[in-house]
Amino acid sequence: MRRLMKLASVAALVAMQCLVPSTASAHPAANTNSQTQSCSLNNGIQHVISITFDNTHLTRDRAGIASDLEQMPNLLNFMTGNGTLSDNNHTILISHTAGGILTSLTGLYPDRHGLTVTNSYGYFKPDGTTAFSTAFKYWTDLVDDVTPTGANDPLPNMVTTGGVTTPAPWVPYTRAGCDYGGVSTANVVLENTKITPAGDMTKVFGTGSTEWNEAKTNPALAQTDFVGIAIHCAQGSRICNPSANAKDDLLPQEPGGYTGFKGLFGAKYVNRAITNNQPVVKDMSGADITDPAGNPGFPGFDGMPAKVSLAYVAQMQEAGVPITFAYISDAHDNHDLRRASGPGESDYVTALHAYDQAFGAFFDRLAADGINKSNTLFVFTSDENDHFAGGNSTDGTWSHTFCNVSGGQTCPANQIGEVTQNIKALLPNTYTPPTFDMHFDSAPTIYVAKPTAAPPTAAQIRELERKLAAARGIDPYVDPSSPRDVMLFMADTVGEKALHMVNADPRRTPDFTYFANPDYFLTTTNTACPVGDPPSRKVATCVDYHFAWSHGDATDDIGRTWLGLVGPGVKNLGRTSATWSDHADTRPTMLALLGLKDSYEPDGAVLADFLQTAAVSRDLRAHHESLVRLHEVYKDIAAPFGPFAHDTLVASTHAIASGSATNDSHYTSVENSIASLTSQRDTLEAQMRTALTNAAFGGPTASEQELKDMIDRGRQLVDQASALASNS
Repeated sequence: MRRLMKLASVAALVAMQCLVPSTASAHPAANTNSQTQSCSLNNGIQHVISITFDNTHLTRDRAGIASDLEQMPNLLNFMTGNGTLSDNNHTILISHTAGGILTSLTGLYPDRHGLTVTNSYGYFKPDGTTAFSTAFKYWTDLVDDVTPTGANDPLPNMVTTGGVTTPAPWVPYTRAGCDYGGVSTANVVLENTKITPAGDMTKVFGTGSTEWNEAKTNPALAQTDFVGIAIHCAQGSRICNPSANAKDDLLPQEPGGYTGFKGLFGAKYVNRAITNNQPVVKDMSGADITDPAGNPGFPGFDGMPAKVSLAYVAQMQEAGVPITFAYISDAHDNHDLRRASGPGESDYVTALHAYDQAFGAFFDRLAADGINKSNTLFVFTSDENDHFAGGNSTDGTWSHTFCNVSGGQTCPANQIGEVTQNIKALLPNTYTPPTFDMHFDSAPTIYVAKPTAAPPTAAQIRELERKLAAARGIDPYVDPSSPRDVMLFMADTVGEKALHMVNADPRRTPDFTYFANPDYFLTTTNTACPVGDPPSRKVATCVDYHFAWSHGDATDDIGRTWLGLVGPGVKNLGRTSATWSDHADTRPTMLALLGLKDSYEPDGAVLADFLQTAAVSRDLRAHHESLVRLHEVYKDIAAPFGPFAHDTLVASTHAIASGSATNDSHYTSVENSIASLTSQRDTLEAQMRTALTNAAFGGPTASEQELKDMIDRGRQLVDQASALASNS
């Protein structure tokens, strides 16, 4: 997976490779004296294990080739045989790793947790030009982390309403006396080794500290020692309290305050705390977990296959860390060869087999520790699905070569790779666009420069939108001889608001978003495609075999994913499609089972249909049918992949493509209608959110008539959005 997406004007970071195990031995004994005694949860739950995969599919990408989860029967059977596996779960827009994970962690849509564009994003500097930043930062980091106040944008990376930092996801757990472990989980662990005044090493360890000096002199080792692994400790923790390496867990903007809490940051300190003072954790095969240079510690975000992440989870649980959230890197990118693999390809199949073995060993190990479905809440999901950009292969053999589309080359039938397209080459030669930059993606966000001396007019931006809406290009996977539309959908700031893409930081909202055919990956430079003679020559369109799995787009094969729940209070429904849900629902469902509560109203709601009657609140039981209907309609109007969002996106697309420099009346009319409907949606969404939150977590309960009225109004809004799309 692309831990950082390719950025305009920002060099791509090189991901660390998976380490091939070289030794095998039993995992270190658990530190049984480190049990956190005060952790108190409902429904007899003593442990929480939440695992998020990167781009791992339940449904098949090619007929006749088993899906990712079908090739992991140890996990698939555990979910379907013991709990509920929903194949009707959805991600957010723009659909990427960071956005999906952070929505699940917070229960908030992107406009309330701050990462409206990921895995990186653009923002406007004070001079009107554009800069780019990564979404993957520690929870309290800033957009511009050069100085504490931010040279170009001083607001938090994780920004919520009011311009403050989004509440941290571990807080309800640690306040309840439960240590919270993060294993390569987005933004709850340190993500970099920066020593700038606002950098992670400065904030956590302090200027001139041993850790800070290591980051200054040996940043690669500091990455291994301090990034990617963390434990946020409860105040009564026996993990942090004896450790001289525990640092203050600082959340200065947390609602209700957050003082007296500490954390262990980095494998250098976590490893010894969970292994009876051993420097290394063993993976599920018994090999040392090290970086590519052989140093014990974090192997890199792309070096987290199942055998590594699951071993850290098990070791933490055995050491008395009852809450563990972990990330598992995808199996369809070959991190050693640095290229993508296609369905049925031998290395892909081998990787999934290794994942399956790791899960078998993981469940056996936990069972031997007394950690099982009777006392543990297991949550499994994928941050998103992704679209396979490749040809046809009957035997799982794929062509890993560049294919020069704009040079007239015919791609092999089994060609693999995204159609890498220079977006500027799609514009007419006679047209001079305003200066713009963009987030390289299959669904790029466009930022038009706004210098104070001569800012572009609205008419100039509209003309750029119209020209890109009309763009046509060659898609060798559909018809290599005939150009076709590159764009599927388009939304400017009015449409983006309906999609929860308008950021609480006004500098970060793009002028418009271009949802392309997901076979395409759009850039402004095309440096990824060296073809011809000499090899350094660049072309407008080529197929780049290094990447073959696109995400970000508003298509069902990307947005529809899965959620698995097992444990006390969870119904055993097996595989089901009956309940529509999205990532935002995961957190409130977990907290409702655990008897915990956030300091805010989540955008998600409890998936009551998946839970046993005795496991939910009295109000959820008393008004079950009405609240289930309310949840359904709430998702219809609120969810980024729901019908209201889809229909307003369709209307926005038609409006943006319409008109001319002399007559833009249709665009104006449709945009005004979208704005009006979205305003009504926002008001009703807030009322529904309050009703659903109060019913699940305590508070004034809406009457049956009030619930019915909200349901009726929601259905009317959905109908109005549908009519607007049809007439646009």
